[in-house]
Amino acid sequence: MDNKNRTIELSYYGCSLLSFLKESHPELVYDEDYISGRASFAAETYSQAIKDGYSHDEAEEMANEMLFKELGFSKYDSIVNVLWNEFADEVPQGAAKEFAQKILPVCEEVFAKYPLTDDFAYDPQYDQLYTELTGAIVIWLEEHELQ
Repeated sequence: MDNKNRTIELSYYGCSLLSFLKESHPELVYDEDYISGRASFAAETYSQAIKDGYSHDEAEEMANEMLFKELGFSKYDSIVNVLWNEFADEVPQGAAKEFAQKILPVCEEVFAKYPLTDDFAYDPQYDQLYTELTGAIVIWLEEHELQ
């Protein structure tokens, strides 16, 4: 059975992470080790925080910080944003998410030029990334005769 059809049992944190990954990082959805490792770490963080006297809300915040660390910026969401804003005629909004998954590997060279931190979307360099992604998508569409 391939990874896409396997069912894994997930904890609260595993389910929370998986839900988030489906929305913003679909390339990680099938990485069971990644999901279970992060979920375990978040659960341990929560447990330790409670033992250390933190409130439930504080412990939950600490656990979520660990769970979603380095996932604040999404390449996938950035591509979807570019498609919605710049390519509405070529890629209908309803097809943008599926198309973004298809073109994500093509855009990796563009992303590699930037320090993609959790808050990169608020960095002045984001505008340059956006422009370069737009150009890469234009070239891909022209090469594949979709424009």
